[in-house]
Amino acid sequence: MHYPGRYWHKLDDGRIQCDLCPRYCKLHDDQRGACFVRMREGDGIVLTTYGRSSGFCIDPIEKKPLNHFYPGTSVFSFGTAGCNLACKFCQNWDISKSRDMDRLMDAASPQEIADTAARHGCASVAFTYNDPVIFAEYAMDTADACHALGLKTVAVTAGYITELARGDFYAGMDAANVDLKGFTDDFYVKLCGAHLQPVLDTLMWLRRETGVWVEITTLLIPGHNDSDAELEALTRWVHKELGAEVPLHFSAFHPDFKLDDIPPTPPATLTRARRIALANGLRHVYTGNVHDMEGGTTFCTGCGKPLIVRDWYEIRDYRVTPQGTCPDCGTALAGRFGRYGPAFGAQRVPVAIHRGL
Repeated sequence: MHYPGRYWHKLDDGRIQCDLCPRYCKLHDDQRGACFVRMREGDGIVLTTYGRSSGFCIDPIEKKPLNHFYPGTSVFSFGTAGCNLACKFCQNWDISKSRDMDRLMDAASPQEIADTAARHGCASVAFTYNDPVIFAEYAMDTADACHALGLKTVAVTAGYITELARGDFYAGMDAANVDLKGFTDDFYVKLCGAHLQPVLDTLMWLRRETGVWVEITTLLIPGHNDSDAELEALTRWVHKELGAEVPLHFSAFHPDFKLDDIPPTPPATLTRARRIALANGLRHVYTGNVHDMEGGTTFCTGCGKPLIVRDWYEIRDYRVTPQGTCPDCGTALAGRFGRYGPAFGAQRVPVAIHRGL
């Protein structure tokens, strides 16, 4: 169960420093990092959750959320336990904050995951539910097995990873949805136990140095990261540093974990955020966790006609050509398309691993 970890070095005082994420945990023997799943064992660091999952499901790719990465296809999703952030608003806290390794009842090798996803006709495999950065070795090995079978791979992540590790990790990913949780360091420090700049560094590096398809999600929490000033700053930064074509998702918060006394995000807040982003030049801005067909629809940036009409995760109309263009004016739509089509639907299907396939 304890798999040799990468990205660490010994310190002069006898401790070992984990170099996977910007926390740089410095560990004595048998001590765990802040993520809880990476632990010092002897003269190295081990991953304690390799091959152990908190569950497997088949989701619509739009649930990640990814709206421009083979829309309408199914994605085989799984996570483990633990997290390297400490978000007070975590909506998967029972998984990401778990300290009970016995809850990881679904054991599967990278090859078994790839085989099962292929057997169920999934177009891709997503590392999600908790942050795949902390189970990087498991995710990277699974990505290799998926690619060998022609499956795509997706990281749903906070982007909190070091320069040392990110090249190896994202080399195995075809797409990423990165949570940009807010746009002030104060927000990250007080509500996430982290810092903003490493996330911005990851996003800029992904866009400028890799071929990974990137979309961004910001969960809007009333009174914390939803002011006009912060939304103006965030969307202007995305436009300047990442480009107008990067899809940005504004999602609705619901009371959970340590922020259960804050009301849900009003739909009007999502509409306001989307309006600000569009005014600042972003071309693909979406609203999430609400029924909003306008905010869920992908429009052609050439003629303005709707190309993919969505209601939450359900695709109501799909008009993108296999080449990823508008059928009316021929304008190319940013994203990944190809031979896939909208055949899966909005359901979520729990799956058991099929061994020996």
